[in-house]
Amino acid sequence: MTLPESLDFSHLYSNETKARKPSPLKTCIHLFQDPNIIFLGGGLPLSDYFPWDNLTAQSPLPPFQKGIGAVPSGSKEDTLNIHVKKNEKNGNDIPLARALQYGFTPGQPEMLSFLREHTQKIHDMKYADWDVIASTGNTNAWESTLRIFCNRGDVILAEEYSFSSSLAAAEAQGVITVPVPVDSFGIVPEKLEELLDSWTEGAPKPKLLYTIPTGQNPTGTSLSSERKEAIYRIAQKHNFLIVEDEPYYFLQVGDYVPDLKKREEINSAPRPTHQEFLDSLVKTFLSCDTDGRVVRLDSFSKVLAPGTRMGWITASKKLLRPYVSLHEMTIQAPAGFTQVLVSGTLNRWGQEGYLDWLIGLRHEYVAKRDHTIDSLSKYLPQSDAFKVLPPVAGMFFTIDIDASAHPDFKTKFDSDPAKVEAAIYERVIKSGVLVVPGSWFKTVGDTVPPQPKTSDNAKKNEIFFRGTYAAVAPEKLEAGLKRLGDALKEEFGFAA
Repeated sequence: MTLPESLDFSHLYSNETKARKPSPLKTCIHLFQDPNIIFLGGGLPLSDYFPWDNLTAQSPLPPFQKGIGAVPSGSKEDTLNIHVKKNEKNGNDIPLARALQYGFTPGQPEMLSFLREHTQKIHDMKYADWDVIASTGNTNAWESTLRIFCNRGDVILAEEYSFSSSLAAAEAQGVITVPVPVDSFGIVPEKLEELLDSWTEGAPKPKLLYTIPTGQNPTGTSLSSERKEAIYRIAQKHNFLIVEDEPYYFLQVGDYVPDLKKREEINSAPRPTHQEFLDSLVKTFLSCDTDGRVVRLDSFSKVLAPGTRMGWITASKKLLRPYVSLHEMTIQAPAGFTQVLVSGTLNRWGQEGYLDWLIGLRHEYVAKRDHTIDSLSKYLPQSDAFKVLPPVAGMFFTIDIDASAHPDFKTKFDSDPAKVEAAIYERVIKSGVLVVPGSWFKTVGDTVPPQPKTSDNAKKNEIFFRGTYAAVAPEKLEAGLKRLGDALKEEFGFAA
């Protein structure tokens, strides 16, 4: 079947993007690789003077039978050796001499080839002219997205609680972020449509919807395939782009099973096949996209290591061109050492080995999530004022708290949930544990003229705190959750 071409969304570009001209020097950089050209055109240092002759590393060997945390012994049974030389091209390796040189802003070809094949495995692409480019992680990719599409005073949409750094990046660029209502399962399509259908006349229309669909930060919610399809139809109706920020996509852990016997049966079952694993993943916005109106941000930060500072952007080739032009002037490219190491590892693992890694990673996160919810059930105050919805993806859990249940709510705290939140935060810090107040993540922007005000009286006294089960070992995690539970009991006057 022949796929259609993507639509043209250049009318959404920012003034900066429209004004940017390609760097003349970048237009000839490809000639540096031409053996018939004596290249005297750019300030590229001679690779003979790069002090590194080779790069050597070890990783566990697929299919990671001892688990993804096992330290390689050095034997051929469990160890993958990576050895990349400066001036020798070995298979899909990126020679160090090339990786450490200027050029290849979209990413090194060997890395991009792996990511394109990976994209075809994961997403059911609906248009022909899509591609991928490298980024230095999703923080960089989001900041670039804002610059490419938004002028000061432009409007975007985001979940009513969202990643604070992403909101801060928009605020710093003078972009107005309007909150979208969410529930325990993410964005509510009906409320999004109601917001847009009743949009205030004269207020600028939103250009983008920024969403963290899977294991959302901070709420831990995950959008279903059905909700994504409904949201995509709304994006078509109101003609905005969807930016799906997906660092947690492969941390999908499924439903929490409180029955220990049933859980043990599930955990003792054979590892899923690659196809079973792929079939278990929720449909992506990219897989819904027939127009080329989705920009997907992926990262190795949560599946390999944050310090790689490498991710990738998937979108139509039309939309990726301004990213490359911007990156030529800003990041140049992800670090050469990172691309050599990540590409050398993944191309040796292969697509099947990388799926083995992701399956192993999910196994670890299922155990972390389960241990967290078990511990919260044990240590939290036994009261309807405290609720925990077990996440089905990601690395975050939230504790929803009815602030009005505090014995001093009407007196000491003047019926103000924010004051209760501040008191809880002080209490848990003194107790030697850190969880983060939900108010730190609140999306608070509004248009001029403003949007109609809506109020949810049922939630007016509700606050929440975000924690993570990813950062510490199980014994420290349980100790921290016990301290948290004790602090809440003490603050709300429950018997310890």
